[in-house]
Amino acid sequence: GFLSCTAPPKKTAQINKKAFGTTQNGETVDQYTLINQSGMEVKILTYGGIITNLYIPNATGKRTDVVLGFDELKLYESSSPYFGALIGRYGNRIAGGKFNLEGKEYTLVQNNGTNHLHGGTKGFDKVIWEASAHIENEEAFLELTYLSKDQEEGYPGNLAVEVTYVLTQNNSLEVRYKAQTDKTTVLNLTQHTYFNLSNDADILNH
Repeated sequence: GFLSCTAPPKKTAQINKKAFGTTQNGETVDQYTLINQSGMEVKILTYGGIITNLYIPNATGKRTDVVLGFDELKLYESSSPYFGALIGRYGNRIAGGKFNLEGKEYTLVQNNGTNHLHGGTKGFDKVIWEASAHIENEEAFLELTYLSKDQEEGYPGNLAVEVTYVLTQNNSLEVRYKAQTDKTTVLNLTQHTYFNLSNDADILNH
């Protein structure tokens, strides 16, 4: 036989992309997978910027998915309680679907009784984001951008939003938010992942 003196391949960060499905409106949705050297892995959709899976090595080294999500796009469209999604323009409720800004009253979509919740009927959790991914200093980056047009769901101003997911070398997932507007507006961006760290059926014994 032959002896090999090549070192085992060094583990590096990786980014993969695959088609996840098609929306009811016929839009293609991609799923990006970011992986670091330790084997931590996050899967993110261009639909709603949704985190579908987050695999982390547990105390015994076994990889565990610690977030709730669906395997099919149609379930995210029809029955999701904002699983894993980006929320905007405004996380939480705005009472009566109205707010005053610089002396003017704005009326928003009412989608939670009389209240406006999580950006309205078609908030940031239900739009297709433009995506670009790259690896820098062994960290995997996924940049998502979306232009929310003036008066979308009732909000003033064209709002250009950029959300960057970063899977770091030290097993953390960072979410960075940036937005620019051409009119005074309100903004409260957030991320709506549900975690179950125990890998049990529910979290009641956390």
